[in-house]
Amino acid sequence: MKNLNDYFGQNIKGKRIVITGGTTGIGKAIADLLVSLEARVVIFGRDKKDFKKAFDDIKKNFPNCELYGAPTDVTNSEDIERIWEIIDESLGGIDILINNAALGADGVTDGNFKDWQYILDTNVMGYLTFSYEAVTRMKAQKSGHIINIGSMSAETRTAKSTIYVATKAAIRGFSTSLRKEINPLGIKVSHIEPGSVTSDMQQDPKTEQRKKIKKMEMLEAEDIAMSVLFCLSQPQRCDIVSMQIRPHLQLI
Repeated sequence: MKNLNDYFGQNIKGKRIVITGGTTGIGKAIADLLVSLEARVVIFGRDKKDFKKAFDDIKKNFPNCELYGAPTDVTNSEDIERIWEIIDESLGGIDILINNAALGADGVTDGNFKDWQYILDTNVMGYLTFSYEAVTRMKAQKSGHIINIGSMSAETRTAKSTIYVATKAAIRGFSTSLRKEINPLGIKVSHIEPGSVTSDMQQDPKTEQRKKIKKMEMLEAEDIAMSVLFCLSQPQRCDIVSMQIRPHLQLI
C-alpha cells in the first residue's frame, strides 16, 4: 500500500476544480479540503455575502492558495457565461466539476409553479448545464471527473419534500446515464447521496443540529467532503460510481 498521504493527494494537487454552491455547507467544506491539498479552485454561490465570507475565510486560512470565483446564480444565463469566462481565464480549463448547488423544497400542496420552476432550474438544470460546459472542455483532454452531490431523499421519498425528492431522483438517473455517455471519453462520473447533514437547508436551528450530530443522527459537512476526496483519489482504472453516506442512527 502506498503512503496514504500521497494516495489521497495524488489526484488533487494542481488540479483545476469547480465547485457549484461552494460557499456554504457541503460545498464550502469540499472547497476547504481541496484547497488544503493545493488544488486550484473556483467557488461560487448566488448570495454575495456568503460568497465574500467563504472566499475571505479560505484565503485567510490558505493565503497562498489559488482561489477564484464570483457570486453566481446557476439559473441565470449571464451569470453562467461570466463564471465560465473566469474558469477559462483563471484555470485555463477544468479537470474536476463538483455539482453541489441545490435548494430545499416542500411538497406540491405548498408553494407555487414559479417557486418550483426556480427549484428545478437550480437543482436539475444547474447540474445539466455545468456538466455540459465541463464535458465540452474535458473531452478535448480525454480526462476529467464529474461528481454530482445528490441526496438520500431520492431513496427515502418522504411525503413532506415531494419537489426536492423529484429533483434528487432526477440527479440519480442523470448520473447513471451520464457515466455511460462520457466514460468512453475518459471522463469519470461519481454520484454521492448524503443522508441528513448539518446545513442552512435544515429546518432545525443550529443548536438542535449540533445535538443531532452528537447523537449520531446527523452528519457534518466535512464528512461529505472526505467522501468526495475518496472518489477523487482513485486511480484512473477505478470509478466510485455511487456512494451513500448516512448518520449512524438515521435509520432509513
